[in-house]
Parts: sequence; structure tokens; C-alpha cells
Amino acid sequence: MNYSRIDWHSAQAIIDEHGLEGVHLVDVRDERSFDAGHVESAIHLAGPAVAEFIAEADGAKPVLVYCYHGNMSQGAAAYLAEQGFETTYSIDGGFEAYREAGW
Repeated sequence: MNYSRIDWHSAQAIIDEHGLEGVHLVDVRDERSFDAGHVESAIHLAGPAVAEFIAEADGAKPVLVYCYHGNMSQGAAAYLAEQGFETTYSIDGGFEAYREAGW
């Protein structure tokens, strides 16, 4: 495994440490779900945007990936790690856990 699984509290600690400009917060849900609601400052990553993100993003910044429930984000985090991103995380519970926590 070339990524780590974390919860939202740990993700928030990473964001607090690096600032929103110092991390890539990535939402891999479908466009309709993203448009209906997402974490502030999240990048919607789907389709052609994936290749562009890989080519242009700073690979040294931590990558925090979330989906609906934390399952799809594991594959996306592993893929981004394979593409050279140094520190990649899948957020357990996904957007639903974020929403349920009232963040």
C-alpha cells in the first residue's frame, strides 16, 4: 500500500499544519454529487481533469482524497501515489462522514 488511510480529524490536522494552500484536497465523486455539496477548497477530480492534475500539481504537497464513503478514494489515492505524489491519503468515511460530523 503506497497511501495511508486516515479519518477526518487527522485530515483536518494535516490541513491545519500545511494550510489549505499547502495540500491538495481532492473529491473523486461524480460531478452531480460534487455540485450538490463538497468540502470547501476541494478540487473535483474526474475524467480528463485527472491527467491535468497529475501534470500540473505539486507532488510534494500532501494529497487528501475523499469520495462518498471512503472506498473509491482508496483506489484514487493509490493511483495518485503511483503517479509520484509523495504523501497520499484516503479519508475513511468520505463525504458522508464529513457531513454527518457537521463540519
